[in-house]
Amino acid sequence: QVQLVESGGGLVQPGGSLRLSCAASGRIFSINVMGWYRQDPGKERELVASITSSGGPIYADSVKGRFTISRDNAKKMLYLQMNSLKPEETAVYYCHAFIKSDPSDRFVVVWGQGTLVTVSS
Repeated sequence: QVQLVESGGGLVQPGGSLRLSCAASGRIFSINVMGWYRQDPGKERELVASITSSGGPIYADSVKGRFTISRDNAKKMLYLQMNSLKPEETAVYYCHAFIKSDPSDRFVVVWGQGTLVTVSS
């Protein structure tokens, strides 16, 4: 069974920084695109940033220049460095990945359980 586990969430003041981590474990043959999404209660889940297996990042316009997504393929880890955080970015942040467990399998979507980020003074 494949699992994604996020960590690094917490309370931070406006303008502060946090670094989120996501660890992939289980039977993994290959990981394709990985990404971070966030969801505020009452709102739809939205893409924050994604990154291909070769390292090409894509960012939501609202976080460009402030957030940096990165991954360590050898360690099966995904990261999100968040700087200059705003109160409206308070949300549960989810790790997301397309994972193949066997060479003959198709890539399937896997989600983490989420980590809460609260931006407040």
